[in-house]
Amino acid sequence: MDSLETELERARSLSVDELADAIESIGFECTRCGACCKAADCDSDGSEESEPHTATVFPDEIRSIQKREEYDWRDVARPMPYGLSEGPEGQSGETFEWALQTDACGDCMFYDESGAASADEPDAQQTGGGECTIYGDRPLVCKTYPFSVALGGTSQPMGEAVDGEGMVRAHECEGLGRDISRTEAEDLAGALKERAIRELEEAIQVRDEYEPATPADGEIVVHDSEGAKSPDGSVR
Repeated sequence: MDSLETELERARSLSVDELADAIESIGFECTRCGACCKAADCDSDGSEESEPHTATVFPDEIRSIQKREEYDWRDVARPMPYGLSEGPEGQSGETFEWALQTDACGDCMFYDESGAASADEPDAQQTGGGECTIYGDRPLVCKTYPFSVALGGTSQPMGEAVDGEGMVRAHECEGLGRDISRTEAEDLAGALKERAIRELEEAIQVRDEYEPATPADGEIVVHDSEGAKSPDGSVR
């Protein structure tokens, strides 16, 4: 496997034009279905039928969202659940990413099912009957869904790829296969390259900053590019 530094150089050398060509070849148009913002439907008592929505968010992206409404860190993000274990005192362990906060059903906290946020959020984006209330500050993983780049050290959102062209991978989405304009493809390609670079830069910084922790039962440590943190975003 190539080193993260080698993959980062590959990411930096990606051609936006070639990525846009691949996106055009696959085809995509957002249908505003809201599926990428939501987990599975909840039972009537609010319990989840599947894993909650998990969208990776970088520390600086969390702070950008915080500024919108003076949100607390925990209002915006939660420790990525992968690597955590359930114990008598709740979840505990070490994890290496942040995910956007979710509601009791596992949907993204910033997805408004009613679509009532438009009056107060001029940059809200309609998604079916609902909308993204932080559309202007949504994380790169949201801006680039349903695409990813096939480089080691980069993430694959929402499961394995269902289509691909060159370095571009497409993940499950009902909008795939639809016509996309060249301008939209280039915008998406630029964001996709930016995301690939950021993910690898973050991975390298996490690796270099990492020092093993020994969290107690019910304690969570999140290792991000800025060091080890508590779930409230404070540095340990």
